[in-house]
Amino acid sequence: MMEARQAARRARAFHWPLEFPDVMERGGFDVVLGNPPWERITLKEKEFFANRSAEITDAPNKAARDQLIKALVLSLSAAPDRSLGDAFSQAKHLSEAISQFVHVSGGDGGRFPFTGRGDVNTYALFTELAANLSRTRAGVIVQTGIATDDTTAPFFAHLVEENRLASLVDFENRAGIFPGVHRSFKFCLLTMGQRETVARFTFFLTDPAQLADAGRSFILSPQQIIAINPNTRTAPVFRSRSDGELTTKIYGNVPVLIEESKGPQGNPWGMRFVRLFDMSNDSHHFQTTAALSDEEGYVRDGNGWVVAEDTTPPTSADGERHTPGPGTQRAHRYLPLYEAKMIHQLDHRWASFTDSGKIENATPAQKANPRWDPIPRYWVPVEEVTARLEAQGWSRPWLTGWRNNTNATNERTVIATVMPLAAVGNSMPLMLPHHGQDTRRIALLLANLSCLVYDFCARQKIGGANMNFFIVKQLPVLPPSAYGEAAINFILPRILELTYTSHALAPWAKDLGHSGPPFPWDEERRARLRAELDAFYAHTAYGLSRDELRYILDPADVMGSDYPSETFRVLKEKDIKAHGEYRTRRLVLAAWDELEAGGGFADPGF
Repeated sequence: MMEARQAARRARAFHWPLEFPDVMERGGFDVVLGNPPWERITLKEKEFFANRSAEITDAPNKAARDQLIKALVLSLSAAPDRSLGDAFSQAKHLSEAISQFVHVSGGDGGRFPFTGRGDVNTYALFTELAANLSRTRAGVIVQTGIATDDTTAPFFAHLVEENRLASLVDFENRAGIFPGVHRSFKFCLLTMGQRETVARFTFFLTDPAQLADAGRSFILSPQQIIAINPNTRTAPVFRSRSDGELTTKIYGNVPVLIEESKGPQGNPWGMRFVRLFDMSNDSHHFQTTAALSDEEGYVRDGNGWVVAEDTTPPTSADGERHTPGPGTQRAHRYLPLYEAKMIHQLDHRWASFTDSGKIENATPAQKANPRWDPIPRYWVPVEEVTARLEAQGWSRPWLTGWRNNTNATNERTVIATVMPLAAVGNSMPLMLPHHGQDTRRIALLLANLSCLVYDFCARQKIGGANMNFFIVKQLPVLPPSAYGEAAINFILPRILELTYTSHALAPWAKDLGHSGPPFPWDEERRARLRAELDAFYAHTAYGLSRDELRYILDPADVMGSDYPSETFRVLKEKDIKAHGEYRTRRLVLAAWDELEAGGGFADPGF
């Protein structure tokens, strides 16, 4: 009965626009207000069976789940199995029918030309409908993704380009404004008008009373929005007016990574983003410790597996591990599958899986051992890994990528690193520049992606929990031509020492011109080297003042403790807990002062 009521409600929701064919002919309504439903049209099997079948919900992967569902639908058994199969078939049919209607109505001339595409959510459709029906004003309560997500970017870009965006007030549901909505959800009050010259924005509110705080609001013209997000025209997520002013300055000094409208010239790094393995769809390639241990002839080789008959020594006399590069055919060799949770900034050894499948952070003793590398949950045949990389034109025995899952309020938002050649799950997209043979350039790019100023800008773009491709493309990154020889000589030794901490990355070090052993893991020294890079990028690359760098490190240090913006609060709290002070701020500002006083830093000392 519940399923029938839900189906009827969804059907009425989509049929409602069809019941008023004369509304648009009369010019629509003066004002449209609403709180439309927030539901995905695509039927999610796990959600459907969550309270109906534990066996299907707990299936180990998508392939196994699909087999169980297929057997259920084809079952000739009596209720409840048969009735459950029928209910699923009906729900799937309704979902597919609505999806077909919406997508057919997308595109030029359709009812939903901007939102009737991709994995549609009903709130987006109703927002476009409200905009079309209103003559003067339309206001809706919808997810903040309407202004920040890739799937709704065409609609928001339309509002910006047509001067229809009046205001957007964003709330976090942490205080339970909507008790029936998860506390992590972000929603907004979106107001659309006609001939709007500027739009007013407010983000990260938790209580409607905070609307009275003028410091939380800022105004942007359509031209300013386009300059910050040239590809999507989506809204930058600023906590305060100062955040907006500083971000606008940064984008005036440094271009975005990829400006799509400029073609190849707008992509000076020749950047490609790749998701190498899907954790669900590619699971048939994955092997576990138990499975490989049971197979006769397999032995562990570092954090990989080889057959015992493989007589090639896993390490050379100097302790450097031999990592096969793309094209190397080593029968029955398995490479580790890296997942995002295993890495951190400039660190491919952040966490490791136990035999029971639990993820644990690496210990200081493990970090101090250059022969230790993290153990994954799964392993993948080397032939499958190298074939996929070769298809992308990648020929280096190492990879660079970033964590897809993130947040604007984490310790750091952009988590990127270099790692040994391996299988990589979809939670960690790879960066594959066309300059794949020029390792120095990639090291420079990695340094840029790891600096505080870049991270500050990323925090203005994150509206949810994913560092999606469209966000990365529109972050301010120095082009290769911006690096002179002095800058290269300053950056490369520091990035080399920060990344080359285990023998597994010997090929990376060799490509950077270093033939020595890995560098010791020294937390104090790493903090100083990173601070020097942060100061260099803020001062020399992004052209900021010392007070602007102070603001990025801690707005309260410049604006006072009651200022609504926060940048690296979690980093500050972690530093104080570990060191009794905000160590990062002290080191970065000291490095800035050293740059100002002497025009550069001393040689790092190796």
